[in-house]
Amino acid sequence: MDDATTIAPALVESKRYPLLIDLIIRLVREKPLGTAGGVIVLAMLLTGAFANFLAPYGMNEIHLADSFLAPGGKYLLGTDKLGRDLLSRVIFGARISMIVGIAGATLNVLIGVVIGTISGFFGGKFDLIVQRLVDAWMCFPWLLIVLTIMALVGPGLLQMIIVLGISGGIRDSRVVRSAVIGIKENVYVEAARSIGSTTRRMLMYHILPNIMAPIIIVFTLSVGGMILTEAMVSFLGWGIPPPQPSWGGMLSAEGRDYMLLAPWLALWPGLALSIVVWGVNMLGDALRDILDPRLRGGIGRYGVRNRKGAIKSGSGVLKALAK
Repeated sequence: MDDATTIAPALVESKRYPLLIDLIIRLVREKPLGTAGGVIVLAMLLTGAFANFLAPYGMNEIHLADSFLAPGGKYLLGTDKLGRDLLSRVIFGARISMIVGIAGATLNVLIGVVIGTISGFFGGKFDLIVQRLVDAWMCFPWLLIVLTIMALVGPGLLQMIIVLGISGGIRDSRVVRSAVIGIKENVYVEAARSIGSTTRRMLMYHILPNIMAPIIIVFTLSVGGMILTEAMVSFLGWGIPPPQPSWGGMLSAEGRDYMLLAPWLALWPGLALSIVVWGVNMLGDALRDILDPRLRGGIGRYGVRNRKGAIKSGSGVLKALAK
């Protein structure tokens, strides 16, 4: 019987996977739309990273004799007024969207974590002042703020990333602040404070690791918002300057001017933008459902179900050995 009791814990441990692998398995099994979104996001990342190898032509390679060609033949998605291949420009536009989405969302999360963590952890009058400033910032429409700042600093890729990251981080600091307030009242934080842990140690080892789930969710959802906002700002003429191809800029220039003559100029950039934003949002929603233990199917509940299932299987082994 003693041998049987030593086998059960080993059986329980053997069924556990690393967190990342477990997350991927749950995403595939329980969230088909989230899995499809993850495939779309991965495809966008690979397309942007290897655009030089995937694009059949240069992004600004001009063929005046082939202007306004319909999709098919030598040009799968057609050409614009200068004879530039639309497929190549859409592929290089994915690189712009990837850079703006990931870099802008990263800066967004950093700003949000700094403001939200400090404000929520210290509380009191400091938190009151910071949150009133955040309220004042959120009173203005976000697109209006972005357009105003971009008009002051001028269009450009770096300017776009900085403006979108900072303005979005101030707004999303509310999410981080609420998570920090819920964590700092736990017993282990009070215990760390009672034994003399410094503020830096409590933030690094007790607060930040326990708010990683909402931070990941904010990041994934911010990627789609950054891509969409960049497209809107570029459509209005204050985003990525030509000749660099951007999906929003392609919709604004040839896509709007020649929409009736050559509808494919607006169709393909708009379709690419819609698919990518949909994929990012589906992936973000799926990760939220999986990582948030308060929702049905959260990682906490899943761990409990796993342990219960393992214990039941271990009990079966014990009974079989006892017989």
